[in-house]
Amino acid sequence: MAATLPLAVNVLDAQSLLSAFGTVGIAVVLFAETGLLLGFFLPGDSLLFTAGLLSTSTSTGRLHLSLPLVLLASAVGSLAGAQCGYLIGRQAGGTLLARSHSSTLHKGVQRAEELLARYGHAKAIVLARFVPVVRTVLNPMAGALRVPARTFTLWQVLGGLLWSQGLVLAGYALGSSIPNVDNYLLPIIAVIVIVSLIPLVAELRRSRKHTRKQEPPA
Repeated sequence: MAATLPLAVNVLDAQSLLSAFGTVGIAVVLFAETGLLLGFFLPGDSLLFTAGLLSTSTSTGRLHLSLPLVLLASAVGSLAGAQCGYLIGRQAGGTLLARSHSSTLHKGVQRAEELLARYGHAKAIVLARFVPVVRTVLNPMAGALRVPARTFTLWQVLGGLLWSQGLVLAGYALGSSIPNVDNYLLPIIAVIVIVSLIPLVAELRRSRKHTRKQEPPA
């Protein structure tokens, strides 16, 4: 039974991934999502939040995770993955992105380019962490565009910790206050995916208001 377990894993479902691979799976999935272009479809947001929920004492299911290990795995996976993506971008340039036939990936590239052009390196690198697909492609793009390594590393570490540790702790906090939280995983995960887009939407609205103020009257 154990030998066939990986074949039954749904890589799009956070609970399935955690049940099969535990905290090690968190590091691997986040590394793939943030460092390898093939991982753009992986559920980073919901994985982190679900892991936080399942680290609480109110979790009544068979799966119970250790919060310190979850925090460590999420930090290692997200930070190492982003740095790997950056190095790939510096070595391969935009070749890998250009060869991809995925429309989702190309839309992510466009959004990443908009973030870099609109907000500059520091803010774009941090904001990208909270946007699915964009957090996958921005790291190699930063490398291809020759963003200084020190600048990229500083801001990807800050953004990576805010994103990974923040979502885990948010899940843990919510799970600690709701008895039998396992029964509400699906609606909670749907909400967190929506909430993860709020920082970008808020920043875009703020930027548009600023641009309108700068425009000369007709």
